[in-house]
Amino acid sequence: MTLPPLRPLTQASLDWRADDTLTAAPHSTRFDDVYFSRHDGRAETEHVFIAANDLPRRFREWREPRPFVIGETGFGTGLNMLCAWACFRAQAPAGARLHLVSTELFPLRRDDLARALAAWPEFAEPAARLVDQWPEPLPGVHRLWLDERVTLDLHFGDSAEGLWQLEGRVDAWFLDGFAPAKNPEMWHPALFEAMAARSRPGASFATFTCAGVVKRGLRAAGFAWRKVPGFGRKREMLAGEIATPPRDDARRGTPWFTPPPARPARHVVVVGAGLAGTTVAEALARRGVAVTLLDPAGIAAGASGNRQGALYVKLAAETNDQSRFYLAGLLHSRRFLAHRDPNRALWQPSGVVQLANTEREARRQARFLDNHPLPDSVVAGLDAEPLARRCGLTGDLAPDCGGLDYPAAGWVRPKALCARLATTPGIDYRPTAVAALAPTDEGWRLDLTDGDALVVDQVVLANARAANRFAQSAALPLQAIRGQVSELRLPAGAPAPTRVICAGGYLPPPLDGVLTFGATFAPHDDSDEPREADHAANLAELEATLPGYVAALRATGAELDASRLAGRAAVRAASPDKTPYAGPLPDAEAWRRDYAGLAKDAKRIPETPGRHHPGLWISAAHGSRGLASAPLCAELLASMLCDEPLPLPRDLVDHLHPGRRLIRELIRG
Repeated sequence: MTLPPLRPLTQASLDWRADDTLTAAPHSTRFDDVYFSRHDGRAETEHVFIAANDLPRRFREWREPRPFVIGETGFGTGLNMLCAWACFRAQAPAGARLHLVSTELFPLRRDDLARALAAWPEFAEPAARLVDQWPEPLPGVHRLWLDERVTLDLHFGDSAEGLWQLEGRVDAWFLDGFAPAKNPEMWHPALFEAMAARSRPGASFATFTCAGVVKRGLRAAGFAWRKVPGFGRKREMLAGEIATPPRDDARRGTPWFTPPPARPARHVVVVGAGLAGTTVAEALARRGVAVTLLDPAGIAAGASGNRQGALYVKLAAETNDQSRFYLAGLLHSRRFLAHRDPNRALWQPSGVVQLANTEREARRQARFLDNHPLPDSVVAGLDAEPLARRCGLTGDLAPDCGGLDYPAAGWVRPKALCARLATTPGIDYRPTAVAALAPTDEGWRLDLTDGDALVVDQVVLANARAANRFAQSAALPLQAIRGQVSELRLPAGAPAPTRVICAGGYLPPPLDGVLTFGATFAPHDDSDEPREADHAANLAELEATLPGYVAALRATGAELDASRLAGRAAVRAASPDKTPYAGPLPDAEAWRRDYAGLAKDAKRIPETPGRHHPGLWISAAHGSRGLASAPLCAELLASMLCDEPLPLPRDLVDHLHPGRRLIRELIRG
């Protein structure tokens, strides 16, 4: 199944109906149906979905280390999920977690969502958290954090397609949506089959409808249903369960990407304390996992150690999986930063512009806009004058071209962010390295260079270009890319941009009076010593991009001399296809044996599931875009280790899999 193109979904069209005695309630003009009962929507939800799934008792008795998972077809106003959240808060023990997964093809506008939920003042606080994080109407998975124990994944798009792309298993289903007679496109066999395939044994369901198409579809998919008393004027509804879910054939065409069996994640070592490692460590510690973070050089000592970096992406003119991932990563990082640092001490959503400063780049951007009619709040094409106003550089200082504007992007203090993440309770940082790594019956043994040894459940390699220096990861190709940034202290009164400006390099707004610009790009160079020649190259690039601005800086007395500039050099790691590695580490020798036949006939796919090194994972090769990729990859790995639904659709999970190049090489012979 192919993923939908990068274009926005149609949002819900509402009117607000009321009579003399009732408060106005949202009514769908598309389906000519209500989102919830005007008489008592919360009581209806608690009867139909909360009670019929026996959630109060199940929450009270929940003792699993993984979260309890609720799946829903039709998010609507979110009332069902808010009621489930309230029940969980009231009933679940302190250590329990809840994971909500909901599909929606016609998401509400933010203002409509806020207006609909205002009908329940008792939900004011949780509703505000939902509204504040409400995503753009783009297809895919959008992860929201409702509180420290409750996560919501919104799968925007067709319900059946979203559930087929879901990597995760559900304990209880809310089978909602407009009535089958009003919305027949949703209630079809593929939906029920997808629900069954994503269910855990014994998963329950409840739905307000007793329509024949629903009963037949549920039974054919393997669910046992029974009629139970309905709510209000509705005499009956359906509830039931599935004892034994069917075999999941989602990996029939890609058995090598079959996820490894879940194993305990009580104590995990994360190797590397840069952006990749600290985001993974924080994501695991937030779930109650004990984390030992190892790095002999210190926190953010490598490429993550810059004082300022751009949170940006450069999307391809033609839709591809890499662009889908990076757009998801950009929006995820924005929510991640807003949730972790609401006061914006470590980041600023200043926006980013990508200049169309060459004819080739202008043509590429024009093709991109033609192919991707994204909301202006995500990316918009601007002519030179409005773009200059957004940059805060007008008149002679302005760039002489238009470009793309990303309002949701900005800049981050990566070194400070890593330091903040490393202080998350549950993380123990140790300034040492791994001398040897070996599997044991309990997990992994790590012999450390300080003479100590650790035996832990699982290990995550997040140490950039050193990540493939172990026997288990040696098959992963990693390329060293040197980059140097330059720093200029601005004189009083010197002009400065208000947005990050990207062309051949990048120029963020100044931080504490210092202007950072660069960076050089030198593949296969592993030196981290600053060079005057690289400062000169950064100055030349800046002047070629913004000649008027550089002239204005000189006029204010700025010391634009390569020999006088401060700066920093570091070595980034990249993969050959410029997509990060995030996932379980494959057993390369086993893959080469098991899938050797692909070289002769790529269509003859064996059923053998891919063998992995149990409990060994990687997040690496983030290159120069780690601020847009590392937080989402960290959330992906933490979800895998903790047996949760994943924050990306399956196709993009596979796109990031560390074994993807092994398969490519085998097919090419």
